[in-house]
Amino acid sequence: MKARLLPLRIAEANPREREEFTVQLDRLRLQYGEEAEILPARTLGDTLPGDVDALLFPQMIGAIFSHREELQKNQLPIVVLTSEFGTVEMWDWEIVAYLREQTQLNVLTPYSEELAKVILRSLAAKREMKAGMKFLLLQDSPGEGMQANIFKRFYWWEKECTAQIERAFGVMLVYSSWKEVNLQAERIGDDEALMLWNQRKVPTEGVSEANILKAVKLYIAVKRLVDQIGDVRGVGSNCLNESFNSPTTPCLAWDWIFEYDHIIWACEGDTVTLISKFILYSALLRPMLMTNLYPFLVGMAALKHEKIQRFPDIEDPDNHALGVHCGYCGLAPRCFCTEWTMRPKVLEIVNQDAIVIDCRMAAGSVTLAKLHADMHKMTIIEAEIEDYVQYPGSDCRNGYLLKFRNHNGHRVMESLSSHHAIIISGAVTPQLMMMARVYGFETEVI
Repeated sequence: MKARLLPLRIAEANPREREEFTVQLDRLRLQYGEEAEILPARTLGDTLPGDVDALLFPQMIGAIFSHREELQKNQLPIVVLTSEFGTVEMWDWEIVAYLREQTQLNVLTPYSEELAKVILRSLAAKREMKAGMKFLLLQDSPGEGMQANIFKRFYWWEKECTAQIERAFGVMLVYSSWKEVNLQAERIGDDEALMLWNQRKVPTEGVSEANILKAVKLYIAVKRLVDQIGDVRGVGSNCLNESFNSPTTPCLAWDWIFEYDHIIWACEGDTVTLISKFILYSALLRPMLMTNLYPFLVGMAALKHEKIQRFPDIEDPDNHALGVHCGYCGLAPRCFCTEWTMRPKVLEIVNQDAIVIDCRMAAGSVTLAKLHADMHKMTIIEAEIEDYVQYPGSDCRNGYLLKFRNHNGHRVMESLSSHHAIIISGAVTPQLMMMARVYGFETEVI
């Protein structure tokens, strides 16, 4: 979907200004045609159509100061793209400040083309979620299975969490059986699975063909269910806690479902992570990865879980963390990674024939971002991937060494809303702040 923008002209514009308005509108349609449908222009004060995501001002003139009452009748966000470069013109900052302060409207003023596209993609994602989009979650008795002492604590299993997500964004969460989809996978013939594998082979090391085919069959079964349900844009399963219901893990399935079907994934059926990833990726279109975050400040509580004796011996340990999930850095599709290999499983709680992904995103600047349980607050943590660390024989065969950029390790500890973190490639705080304004999120930057 594209964002639907309604351009507004100001009635007092003189002939030269009206001509400039038309030229700018044509320029914006060309520049942002992939992200937005720009509707025929109306005059400020006209009755507005209902099916609009935001108002667009391609031009500002001083007469707008006398239109406060007309503007206040509108509850839509306003996007200001008044420069010839498709950004806010700096001469409009006084008008923008007036509108924000005197009308309390959500006035969005991108100062780069990238920020403008973040706004437009965010508006489009909001529209898409409310238009019948579905997330598919595969589970049967969440929390009751493996490591129940841990899994029963997670908010994402609660009906309250499901209702919170659906109420906040309009997306529908559809639940289906993890056990049943695995039974369907087992009924798929080896020949069908092998044919698809030969078309889509990925790098592997140490994984037998029999175990590869189990992973392929699970993808086929999940994809059939996705097609049957329709309009599915996100998927996840209770793959660890209910691992006894599957002879494999969905790691390859989640890679393929993104690479080939353009569907966002989240591990462990974590719906808070899933909605966060959909919103973040829709806006930024940047590589991202879900992982477990183990700040060094947690100490032995983290080390014991990963079966390692000590954190890396480095300076400033209070401002560092490990990123580890299922034995490696975490799951991301190949297109997000600098290295990517499918390997035999690491964790004891999954089937002996299961697989896992060993992948790396580019080192350097990253940003961690995720919604809180209230679906209203988003924490943004500025960091960098300093290195990769390996602990042979542990549950951390290859993990991220993360450094919190602003030396705020203790503040991070007070602000985290989950052990699941989303790592986004690059320093993208300005983009996230602009996205948050579209959604009305409260933000905390660390």
